[in-house]
Amino acid sequence: MPRTRTQRIVFSILMAFAMVYGMELYNQALLAGGLRTELFAAPLADIVPLMAAVIVLETLVGGRVAARQVGRLLDTDHCPEVLVTILRGALTCWTMCPMMSLVATLAFKQPPAGELVATWLQTVALNFPMALLWQLFVAGPVVRALVRAVGSAESLLRARRTVAAAR
Repeated sequence: MPRTRTQRIVFSILMAFAMVYGMELYNQALLAGGLRTELFAAPLADIVPLMAAVIVLETLVGGRVAARQVGRLLDTDHCPEVLVTILRGALTCWTMCPMMSLVATLAFKQPPAGELVATWLQTVALNFPMALLWQLFVAGPVVRALVRAVGSAESLLRARRTVAAAR
């Protein structure tokens, strides 16, 4: 998990990108009746506003609820870090998927008012299994590895600055 402010910012941006891209690609494939090569560019059209929505909702609601639930369910000081990480990712999906499905329902599906709840619930039901698997097996591990690399590079730069300042 990110430890410094820089790592937290990089983590948020990369995770938002990974989740939005993966889920948009998945939804485009559902609409097209299957995954096709030309669909890989489709998520890029809406990625910035959706990333902004993810970052705001995760910061204000999703991340806080997930962290609180992890604290209630586990003794984080005495559990393996991997268990805490997995549960945090799963609970973040549990909170974020309904919120982002509502955003997608309103922005893209635009159902009649009488069908809003049904359309939103169907969107959640279709998206949650994919969001959970994408988070736990693809986006989460890749983004954490990238953030660790940034942290290592950040530490290396700090060490070089310290050595240069000592000369």
